Amino acid sequence: MKYQVDELGFYGDFGGAFIPEMLHSNIETLKSEYKKIIAEASFKEEFNSLLKDYVGRPSPLYFAKRLSEKYNTKIYLKREDLNHTGAHKINNTIGQILLAKRLGKKRIIAETGAGQHGVATATVCALMGLECIVYMGKVDIGRQAPNVARMKMLGAEVRPALSGSQTLKDATNEAIRDWINNPSNTHYIIGSVVGPHPYPDMVARFQSVISEEMKWQLKEHEGRENPNYIVACVGGGSNAAGAFYHYLDDLDVKIVAVEAAGKGVNSGESAATSVLGTIGIIHGSKTLLMQTEDGQIIEPYSISAGLDYPGIGPQHAHLISSGRAIVYHASDEEALAAALELSRIEGIIPALETAHAFAALNKMHLKKEDITIMCLSGRGDKDLSTFTAYLDKNPGQHKSDH
Repeated sequence: MKYQVDELGFYGDFGGAFIPEMLHSNIETLKSEYKKIIAEASFKEEFNSLLKDYVGRPSPLYFAKRLSEKYNTKIYLKREDLNHTGAHKINNTIGQILLAKRLGKKRIIAETGAGQHGVATATVCALMGLECIVYMGKVDIGRQAPNVARMKMLGAEVRPALSGSQTLKDATNEAIRDWINNPSNTHYIIGSVVGPHPYPDMVARFQSVISEEMKWQLKEHEGRENPNYIVACVGGGSNAAGAFYHYLDDLDVKIVAVEAAGKGVNSGESAATSVLGTIGIIHGSKTLLMQTEDGQIIEPYSISAGLDYPGIGPQHAHLISSGRAIVYHASDEEALAAALELSRIEGIIPALETAHAFAALNKMHLKKEDITIMCLSGRGDKDLSTFTAYLDKNPGQHKSDH
């Protein structure tokens, strides 16, 4: 079975480009140009140079000794939290800003939920001297204040999305409206493997540096390129797409996607798209989508702003529905407990999104000889107010566990 995109922009039954006429020319230009541009020697040289000297790559592959002892197995952490701006998002924005410049675009727009993609976009716009407008749901602006402050410090204009649930989906709607109104001078830097083709493929390619490094790093540590498992959280799923990319055809490597269960998969307040979703079209892509029988979007819920998206990237929809990916679900409480555990056992405070991936360790029944790589997609600075509230509600957790 083929796990990468086909020439029409589909992953099995999912993907494509279902777009308004006004965006046709932009998408067609991107489709015809992006592969050519990213294959150019000058593009690769600039991209790799910025990843090394500006972002700080390669990010370490760290053997988590105490976590491994606790679960009686071998666990490695791919430290995307150590990138400049604190998450994997910068890999993609560096690639897309270089692409936008080569396409002659002067104005950049983006959507953001947790704010990490907004910060990464504002960062590369400052680096390249381009105008930057970031759309963010009003609810997310409230719960991710540190990242909003960073974006403004970097010179971006943060525009609140006031419709719907005022979260990631609504910010994406506003960004698409902006792009329809400003098609000629504007490039839309989508932050995840969602949206119309070629975005899911393009974002995955820029993020594939994660699995490219994992192969040689694991070889250095263990004498082999392939782990038994790779685990990543999935909302739209760009960190997961990058972590899985070079392993998709290695069927001995099990790939594990962890979605946000919110208050429980069947609680009515969840973002477990692979279970609750049916095939539909959102933001220009045919994928699994949380929707009513008549096609109205069901508002997702997660404590983490980066995972409460009602859809899932089309490649992930294909990987999960074909059985190539194993999927687990972590509730708000499980994610909070996993974040606290990683902080106390390894001295690493993860982003709330990332913490969902770590919550799967309790569910996976790992063997002693298994090697698992966790994609540690972001750091937890932005979520400290949520963690503090959790600690205040659970006073027994204040003390270390050793």
